Amino acid sequence: MIKNIKRLVILCIWGAVIGGLFVRELKAQKEENLSFLLLISEQNIEGPQRAWWASEVDLSTVEAKIAQVLIENNYKVIEPQELRDTISKEKAFSLVNISEESAIGLAKLKEVDYIILGKAIASAGDRIPASRMRACFANITVKLIRVKDKKIISYLDSTASSPHTDLITGGKLALSKAAQDLGLKIINALEEVENE
Repeated sequence: MIKNIKRLVILCIWGAVIGGLFVRELKAQKEENLSFLLLISEQNIEGPQRAWWASEVDLSTVEAKIAQVLIENNYKVIEPQELRDTISKEKAFSLVNISEESAIGLAKLKEVDYIILGKAIASAGDRIPASRMRACFANITVKLIRVKDKKIISYLDSTASSPHTDLITGGKLALSKAAQDLGLKIINALEEVENE
């Protein structure tokens, strides 16, 4: 009788372990299949507003950092070169201030699950007393949009600062810090949506 109880306990434990691994694997597969299109225009200190879909080749500092966070969490990020031909054929997709409607249209062409649409701006503050350094600030605001139903899942923002002697480098560092924070906020927003 005691042997049967021990066997039953062992079987229950193994069942729980295998079940937990199975659920974790299903969740990882689900997350891995979710794809993102990043459309965040960026303006560094004293620089022009840039957007890869308007003329630039690569992701901006903010987009690259957010992409890194998403990829580390098993999500897929659409690369600019995957959309180059589509964007060159349709002028509505090549505006720096792309509309939400155009962004959704572009995402549907690549069967993307979510769009992160927004703006990032770095600005310079005053000189730090008794120093040659200046304060550099970054502000990012985005909408997380689910493409299939065009629903805005979340409005998110992030800020960061970085002191530096070079304004461009300081702005880039501040943008990168803010983007890292925003990437984590995006992951949290997605987990809340997936758990509903």
